[in-house]
Amino acid sequence: MRKIEIVENSLIAPGIFSLIFDRKFDFIPGQVIKLTSDASIPPRMYSIASGMDEPIVRIIYDLKPEGLLTNALKTLKKGDSIEVSEPFGNFICKSASAWWIAIGTGIAPFYSMFRSGSCEDITLLHGARQKEFFLFSEELAASLGNNYIPCCSGDKMPNTFNGRVTDYIKSLVELPAGATYYLCGSAEMVVEMRDLLISKGVRFDAIVAEIYF
Repeated sequence: MRKIEIVENSLIAPGIFSLIFDRKFDFIPGQVIKLTSDASIPPRMYSIASGMDEPIVRIIYDLKPEGLLTNALKTLKKGDSIEVSEPFGNFICKSASAWWIAIGTGIAPFYSMFRSGSCEDITLLHGARQKEFFLFSEELAASLGNNYIPCCSGDKMPNTFNGRVTDYIKSLVELPAGATYYLCGSAEMVVEMRDLLISKGVRFDAIVAEIYF
């Protein structure tokens, strides 16, 4: 772990913060870091949510009412220090044709992949309950066009599938052969989505998952 100064720590959606610091290491899009506000609080893992060639590293965190770390993080400001590990992990897009499926802040590793130019043929499904939780949606929609599919289970929004990401997959008659499916979100979503994909003929080894706790 090393001490790094914060560049920015801002609220970007209700209860969701973007924490930015200068990049002091190389990483592969999809990797995570361990992070804490100080040595007295156990570190937690966060996916990097910035491009591998950007001069900064961004992480996205949810404020948890009972969360010792997130309540400490929210008080930090520019110039304060955090403790950060070297990047690690194997949630890495290696397929030329990929479906990225995320809920909530599970968009973070995919945004890193997107900003880094990972994969050539991407379909991105992002699920959230309300419109304000579709992080980076304008940029993603502008670049990916119809291959960016927001799935909203609460608010009714234009150009948005009304339902969960699993409902969207259920609505499809067939899925493209040869694609790899990358899942990032809660354990419940990952298990349900994996079973659903397999039931639709996707091979188990064509599904790669990262669980957010």
